[in-house]
Amino acid sequence: MNDQNMPENIATQVVRDAIGALPMVVELGNLFAQAGFDIALVGGSVRDLILQRDSVDLDFTTPAKPEDIVKITTKWADAVWDLGMEFGTVGVRKNEQVFEITTYRSEVYVSESRKPSVKFGTQINEDLIRRDFTINAMAVMLPSLEFIDLFGGVSDLVKRIIRTPRAAELSFAEDPLRMMRAARFASQLGFTPVADVIIAATEMRERISIVSAERIRDEFTKLLMGENPIMGLEILEGTKLSEIIIPELPALQLEIDEHHRHKDVYEHSLKVLTQAIELEKLHEPNSEPDLVLRLAALLHDIGKPKTRKFETGGGVSFHHHEVVGAKIAKKRLAAMRYSNEIIDDVTKLVELHLRFHGYGEGQWTDSAVRRYVRDAGDQLVRLHKLTRADCTTRNQRKAMMLAATYDDLEERIEKLLEQEELSSIRPDLDGQEIMAELGIKPGPAVGKAYDHMLNIRLDKGPLTKAEALTQLHIWWDAQK
Repeated sequence: MNDQNMPENIATQVVRDAIGALPMVVELGNLFAQAGFDIALVGGSVRDLILQRDSVDLDFTTPAKPEDIVKITTKWADAVWDLGMEFGTVGVRKNEQVFEITTYRSEVYVSESRKPSVKFGTQINEDLIRRDFTINAMAVMLPSLEFIDLFGGVSDLVKRIIRTPRAAELSFAEDPLRMMRAARFASQLGFTPVADVIIAATEMRERISIVSAERIRDEFTKLLMGENPIMGLEILEGTKLSEIIIPELPALQLEIDEHHRHKDVYEHSLKVLTQAIELEKLHEPNSEPDLVLRLAALLHDIGKPKTRKFETGGGVSFHHHEVVGAKIAKKRLAAMRYSNEIIDDVTKLVELHLRFHGYGEGQWTDSAVRRYVRDAGDQLVRLHKLTRADCTTRNQRKAMMLAATYDDLEERIEKLLEQEELSSIRPDLDGQEIMAELGIKPGPAVGKAYDHMLNIRLDKGPLTKAEALTQLHIWWDAQK
């Protein structure tokens, strides 16, 4: 939507044209009309049609109760399933298109409950007023294509602002997660929350603690995967929601001493995230945003507050902050209910992000390069991006030197990968060969011998069978 003065009639026509290209939506509208029920395309689906954004979600609202929705759609759809009947939501699939159809409703979190209570409604205006923001509170009735915009959603799209249909305090009391959604939509759309939204979120931030960790995780993930996650993160920080959601992040705002001997770690982390996203787009311009890389970039220095030490002479050090940071990141991501796979990948990157800096101090041996590749494992490409993004110096000469040094390391890795298949490196003798040669049975000694032969492989590169056996016997004799 490029027209900054788009009136409602133009928005209506844009939506009608878009729906005309979605025949199954029209079919669904006719189906409900024949059954005597209204149904409307609603929420983000309408917003994205107006903005001409690609949207995989098509959401509908109707006065029909969940059991009626199932009855109406069962013969027409390829599949119908319960997405939360107690919340009034039914999933429907027709061909490859998936719809969510929800009964008019309102949701309210009561007291300290983590689950909202749901009340079904009979009028669409009752449903729209309880939507999170005006830009998501528009609807198109089907099959008539009547456009409904009771709260100025089109106007707010034009102004690029995030505003609630009613008082922000009431909206956030109904569902505290909406405070995070304001930051998420800022990230995804580049829109700015109005002052009332920011003030209410700041004053009510403690309410977010009653929302489940899984819902908070999903909202935080959507924020990070947006076009402008920095904007979203700054809103979380400004409202102090981040102190509850991910307190290690605002803790990075270490006070800067009067002589400016070290950087603001929080601002540095946001810069690293920005540069990591730029590298994402540079290397894979058409790929999906990389959640693991973005989490690692944001959290890579998360161990600095706990390891900060003021040295004699006024310097500041953060010894082993990458190791401490990996442990902190693991604990936080687990608390946010991220998957074990994501946690393992992010913590590996956090732990390894400083390894490269030893490379510039002296030429690494092939053994050191092999270990770098092996330790990175399947995260090597991400580690390349994270390491490059971590260079935020304003000294152009230093930045160019670091880039050239990493270019050199990548070239050496590529050569060794071609020669030795480093990504799947194994000892020159496997467990069966070790037991046969030494005449021993399965047990701890085999594992120790295997680890020793792996270290030999990393240090010396590929060996012949005879050379490997010699190394094994030298080690074995030393054990005796």
